[in-house]
Amino acid sequence: MTAVRTRFAPSPTGFIHLGNIRSALYPWAFARAQQGTFILRIEDTDLDRSSQAAVDVILEGMQWLGLDPDEGPFYQMQRMDRYREVLAQLQASGQVYPCYMSVEELDALRERQMAAKEKPRYDGTWRPEPGKTLPPVPAGVHPVLRFRNPLEGVVAWDDKVKGRIEIRNAELDDLVIARPDGTPTYNFCVVVDDIDMRITHVIRGDDHVNNTPRQINIFRALGFEPPVYAHLPTVLNEQGEKMSKRNGAKPVTQYRDEGYLPDAMVNYLARLGWSHGDDEIFSREQFLQWFSLDHLGRSAAQFDDAKLRWVNAQHLKALSGEDLAARVTPFLAREGITPDARLRGICDLFKDRCDTLVVLAHWARAFYADVTPVADEYAKHVTDAVRPAIAQLAERLQSCAWEAPAIATAIKDTLTACQLKMPQLAMPVRVLVMGTAQTPSLDAVLALSTKEIVLARLSKA
Repeated sequence: MTAVRTRFAPSPTGFIHLGNIRSALYPWAFARAQQGTFILRIEDTDLDRSSQAAVDVILEGMQWLGLDPDEGPFYQMQRMDRYREVLAQLQASGQVYPCYMSVEELDALRERQMAAKEKPRYDGTWRPEPGKTLPPVPAGVHPVLRFRNPLEGVVAWDDKVKGRIEIRNAELDDLVIARPDGTPTYNFCVVVDDIDMRITHVIRGDDHVNNTPRQINIFRALGFEPPVYAHLPTVLNEQGEKMSKRNGAKPVTQYRDEGYLPDAMVNYLARLGWSHGDDEIFSREQFLQWFSLDHLGRSAAQFDDAKLRWVNAQHLKALSGEDLAARVTPFLAREGITPDARLRGICDLFKDRCDTLVVLAHWARAFYADVTPVADEYAKHVTDAVRPAIAQLAERLQSCAWEAPAIATAIKDTLTACQLKMPQLAMPVRVLVMGTAQTPSLDAVLALSTKEIVLARLSKA
């Protein structure tokens, strides 16, 4: 049995977003599930639109998500000599021919065809045939090279997502595979790369379906059988449009900066077009254990920001305080905060009410930096009626051991002495110490702060 070899082949013509990166996730997962090889190829032949910044987002995004390639990245622009070598082979065997039809002539041809309600296509003017006289070669014109597509028969493949697809060769015109300056075009480069890299499975977006019959014919012209194809349905944004930078899609790396966890992103993206029963939350290991091409969905998947945040929250809750502390530290460092050993306990205490690392870092910040109480919460809870009780609590805290049970006793004794119910005292204390009335258990929150900070904040009542 042939070892599985898959690839992700993005074009760095815009910042890679979640819709794109899902096309990396599935070939990566299939290679891992089959103990195969995953290859990264950067298709950077569009010199006008490709940028190094876009390449960097691809590499950083994949590294963050843990989609590490076994081979690559390979860059098409560094393989031009190889493409020209294969072009020469096809020319020598008569499967490629020069075409001198100008852009103006081609446009005029298309207009005539559309006016006659025909499909616009190249008409084979310069295609050599036995007994055919070609037009005279115009002076000073650099020709394109066209691939001699078969005229008869059908191109067919069993797509692992879409099922059997058949296209009549008569529907396909002779594809331009090299421009007038000799640079090869996308469909040709892809085939040469897939042959050289021994790709067994091409798992990509269904916007490539129209390219597939052309690529299959080029494979066969070069004497190779094409790989297995799986064309993934589109990812739609929340408005139901195709996810794209133009429609507001964010670069993948922005999710990293907004405090999402890579395993949560893998979990969420996996479910955008694949399923394992009703399982919603799963680990990376489970995903790889379960993944196969047989469970890829056929219909378009819709991105849902609220669902992504929920998935992230579930993964965040499952992590230990120690693990979370390491992940939250860089977010605190952005604000010039260097945390201490307390951060582990802070993360454990607050993780259940957070859906991103940024939110968790916001809570942790209150233990290390100045706090400004929310104005309307301060006005509502820190009243003249409760100020004497706050002063009494501060006095008791001054002399008690700084641990949750002793702090709980000091709170309880103050409630008894002042004849108050817990919320009447706890709410203003939370506002003063944490800036908001909504926090976890008060004794646990105070114990994770320092006595000096708590007393200083209570003195501002």
